[in-house]
Amino acid sequence: MRAKVVGLLAGLGLLLALPILAHHSFQAEYDADKPVTLKGTVTKIEWTNPHARFYVDVKDQSGNVTNWNLELASPNGLMRQGWTRHTLKVGDEVTVTGSMAKDGSNMANARTVTLADGRKVFAGSSGDGGPSQ
Repeated sequence: MRAKVVGLLAGLGLLLALPILAHHSFQAEYDADKPVTLKGTVTKIEWTNPHARFYVDVKDQSGNVTNWNLELASPNGLMRQGWTRHTLKVGDEVTVTGSMAKDGSNMANARTVTLADGRKVFAGSSGDGGPSQ
């Protein structure tokens, strides 16, 4: 009986640890020494944990369009900085500054998002210059 209880507790401990193991640090995925500025049109928004994300179609000088995946802070962290689910909308023109993914994919950790009307919102990332959390 004691072995079953110990086994059950060990299994429960592993299940509770999975979200922690699944989360990554900024340094593991992004390169702070590779800044990027992207200007384009929002195509999709995911207001989910552990990080909200949005996608932007960016046109290069040749007219080729590339879709970028941009990571934000958690929805809760964004709301504490004044964001709502409606701060960004599909079709919005934005300029985003951030750090590129280490693997060279079209993914970045957003630091600031400048909306078409000129308002600048902070992405809730570490060291993004926004209000302290």
